[in-house]
Amino acid sequence: MTVRVGIVKLGNLGTSRYIDLILDERADRDVFVRVVGTGAKLGEPEAVEAATKIQEFKPQVCIVISPNATIPGPTKARDMLKEAGIPTIVISDVPVMKIKDDLKAKGFGFFVVKADSMIGARRQFLDPTEMVLFNAEMTKVLTETGVVRLIQKELDRVIGEIAAGQAPVLPQIVVSADKAVPEAGYKNPYAKAKAFAAYAMAEKVGDLDLLGCFMQKEMEQYIITVCSAHELLRAAARLVDEAREMDKSMDAVLRTPHAADGKILSKTTLVSKPE
Repeated sequence: MTVRVGIVKLGNLGTSRYIDLILDERADRDVFVRVVGTGAKLGEPEAVEAATKIQEFKPQVCIVISPNATIPGPTKARDMLKEAGIPTIVISDVPVMKIKDDLKAKGFGFFVVKADSMIGARRQFLDPTEMVLFNAEMTKVLTETGVVRLIQKELDRVIGEIAAGQAPVLPQIVVSADKAVPEAGYKNPYAKAKAFAAYAMAEKVGDLDLLGCFMQKEMEQYIITVCSAHELLRAAARLVDEAREMDKSMDAVLRTPHAADGKILSKTTLVSKPE
């Protein structure tokens, strides 16, 4: 049974760049994904338009991914999908901790990705090049600290339940280092330690950018603050690169590809077939 997965992208998180691709990395799986995005905008009019458009696809499950899902745009989008009877999973960042109990009570699924930190959005610092570099570093950190695999596994479970004709049990997960890093499957304990350190650094990036974007008023101060946040993320990305290289040196990198039927396969040695 082909499962139809709708994805509404409002604004941008690090996770946004690949959320659709991790469901079907080789384009041979029995799953049909449709994405409706609003670019960088998070406003309510854009969110309503996107949530309306995705329903034309008749999804069996929807993902609404955005920064700060507490604000009106993302709130309206997920409420519209729930009212339409579509199981809905929210993916967002730390501000959602304030409403996670409400999301749980209303039956939404969610991933609160604590390391998926806000960008240093000061005009004097952030240009398109810096934005892309930030997202590249963030993608590397989230991937190599296990966040991608954790989300992949949970979404695959939901898709599998729908394919089997069952009502899906939606994930409700605060993605901390303790939950994410074990999913990376590091064999070398030093590599695992580097991944934990990188996750902690990525979380701190959000604190610094919050300070620089909203609290500091003097240009000479806030430019240095947001720049330091981006430098911290760059250092975190180098750490997770080192971690993966350590497991490469042991021929012990965990890989979890999909089979055509959606089953998650596994292997840890390079020259071998996943099972």
